[in-house]
Amino acid sequence: MSFLLRDASQADIPAITGIYRDSVLNGVASYEIIPPSEAEMAQRFAAIAGQQYPYIAAVDEAENFLGYAYASAFRTRPAYRWMVEDSIYLAPEARGRGIGKALMSELIDRCTALGFRQMVAVIGGASPASIALHLKAGFVEVGLMQGTGYKHGRWLDTMLMQRSLGQGMTTDPDPSAYPGTLFAG
Repeated sequence: MSFLLRDASQADIPAITGIYRDSVLNGVASYEIIPPSEAEMAQRFAAIAGQQYPYIAAVDEAENFLGYAYASAFRTRPAYRWMVEDSIYLAPEARGRGIGKALMSELIDRCTALGFRQMVAVIGGASPASIALHLKAGFVEVGLMQGTGYKHGRWLDTMLMQRSLGQGMTTDPDPSAYPGTLFAG
């Protein structure tokens, strides 16, 4: 399956909503129980993209939407502004085809170029496929929280993983340049 990566846009909200809906209803990556509406997903998109975080779409040659990835604030306290949390969601037919790996690589590259120093993954359901994807991308396991959610009739664990970006914590960041200007205070 051939695909390309591009910036996601407001026009992608119906497809993003559909993929996320499937994940909410059938998966454990999200601990939401009721899928959000398109209007809610549009607000979430605007909040993330509006703060200059990367939001990437994967599409095939016919522009069929295959998946998406974005980075967002791990926490909004000022000291956390150098760290992002990654999120990747794929259409069921796109899984296992290298699209998640490509989205992850592009997301890491873009976050590094923006000046972020750490990326964290909060993996709902401690999904073995998601853990494997993150390990291949250079993440390390930093903690397993047991029984953090109850969905689909079972208790779910959450795996925390992390990787350094760019210079990581070897140098001081520039607070006057993005992302130093996020959540100032």
